[in-house]
Amino acid sequence: MTGPLAVTLRLAWSKPVGRAGLLLLGALALLAVFGPMALPDPAAQGDLLAESLRPPGESHLFGTDQLSRDVFARVASGLRLSLMLGVLAAVLAVTLGTLVGLVAGAWGGAIDAVLMRLVDALLAIPRLFVLLLALAVWDRTSRLVRGEARRLHREEFVRAAEALGSGRWRIAFRHLLPNVAGPVLVAATLGIGDVILLEAGLSFLGLGVRPPTPSLGGMIQESRSVFATAPWTSIFPGVAIVLAVLAVNLVGDALREALDPRSA
Repeated sequence: MTGPLAVTLRLAWSKPVGRAGLLLLGALALLAVFGPMALPDPAAQGDLLAESLRPPGESHLFGTDQLSRDVFARVASGLRLSLMLGVLAAVLAVTLGTLVGLVAGAWGGAIDAVLMRLVDALLAIPRLFVLLLALAVWDRTSRLVRGEARRLHREEFVRAAEALGSGRWRIAFRHLLPNVAGPVLVAATLGIGDVILLEAGLSFLGLGVRPPTPSLGGMIQESRSVFATAPWTSIFPGVAIVLAVLAVNLVGDALREALDPRSA
């Protein structure tokens, strides 16, 4: 893989923060993908009298909750859901945001004004669940891409393409898009962390994923009544959220630093 995007990824990996974030994110992804296959059914309930609220031990690494369900299995399943939603929402939002920002930046004028006012109008819509997850990323991405496109539009290589007769669409997707890929990648990576936090918050408030599907935020909400006697039922889902957000933010910071000419 060559081009600005490949250079950005190599520079990010060369930084200790980037390697740490990628390794941590990879470990969490492996747990999310393969954990549910090897661990007990997260919805399975054992003997409520004998198995409920058991502390962490050999038989249950993270203990059990008030319904005798394995907390480790539920954390792995909840982590899978959080990462899946984060990636899907970020990809969808960044795709839409990049398209809007690219068109606005390449065309300018009335088209730019209309698209940016559309973004402002969407920000006024109540952000509930999927709508919230998508809008959390794409509005920021569209403005970022629009700014980069407007800046690049003044560069000599774009002027040369125009002089050679290239149309707006060709300039936008052949010349501008490859050069905004790096900033878009940073926005997408940081957006995954935002989505994970938003999903956890919504589930904690009862507005997100509904039981019995495991959700990290939902697990914390369900265990509030037993936190004093069984803190592990809240601590482990909370740690999973922190580690997931930390991992993507470390990767995002490394990518952003790689794009900063002052760090060269």
